[in-house]
Amino acid sequence: MGRVGPPQGEALVTWVLAALVCVAVVVTYARLEPGELYHVSGSGLGGGLSRALVVLNFPTALVAIGLALVALAVLPRRAWLVGAPAIALCAVVAWPGVVDQDDLDARPVNAVPALGVLLALGLTLTAGRARGSSFAPRRSLDGVRVALAVVVLLVSIPWLAAEVGVFLPEGVFIMERPGVDPDGTVIAAVHLGHHHGLDGSLILAGALLLSRAELRGRPATAVRLYLSLAVGYGMVNLAQDAWNEQLVKRDLVDWRIPSALEPRPEPVWLAVLGLAALVALALRRETTVDSAP
Repeated sequence: MGRVGPPQGEALVTWVLAALVCVAVVVTYARLEPGELYHVSGSGLGGGLSRALVVLNFPTALVAIGLALVALAVLPRRAWLVGAPAIALCAVVAWPGVVDQDDLDARPVNAVPALGVLLALGLTLTAGRARGSSFAPRRSLDGVRVALAVVVLLVSIPWLAAEVGVFLPEGVFIMERPGVDPDGTVIAAVHLGHHHGLDGSLILAGALLLSRAELRGRPATAVRLYLSLAVGYGMVNLAQDAWNEQLVKRDLVDWRIPSALEPRPEPVWLAVLGLAALVALALRRETTVDSAP
């Protein structure tokens, strides 16, 4: 028998978001030349599939760990025979060099986290059959989630345009205006193609959705801690990319927020961990809102 646990509506929406991004990446990288994109060399359908495989590693594999944990809270204990390998395979993406921001062409090692993502998808579908695809009841922090989601969507507008391969006219956002990267490369302020700022948005969106799951006991603690870290990581990476592209490259400020893509003993990671701690505390105190009249 399965355990008592949440339906998988939020998890399925998270998978749909990930799938839409992968489709957009395949199409954009297949139709544009590598010189119009960022640190890729492949072209045509092969180039699109290559970049999509890397996106399945980062950020999708990180989101998939949370998805697997939510599904495992519903499924019988024997599901860990699949769940543990799925989480381990997805976690390979954290190994240095598996995803290299200076070379975003797919390599054989990228198949490892992608396999973990597929296993996590299977867990969600199995949990969906067991518990249904409806959404969790209204939660006390849903207003905060909606407000954050609106902010994330607005900040992500130039990245969404870049994802489908178009430059927006200069106005609230800059895109096509030349800017200088930290390594001295002159490139469009928001280059066409996929951005790690959008990765932060997707990690944050997935964590906001999955954190609505009403869990109890040890599974709840594991899910809450992981999703809290995902919120902190997603927020900092989103803010870092937006700050550097829209403010530094507009010459409004000189100071760049340092990269938070990889864990390092630097102040920016204190921000990630601090946000994660605040989110974990808030989620621990969250309650279900009684919607009965």
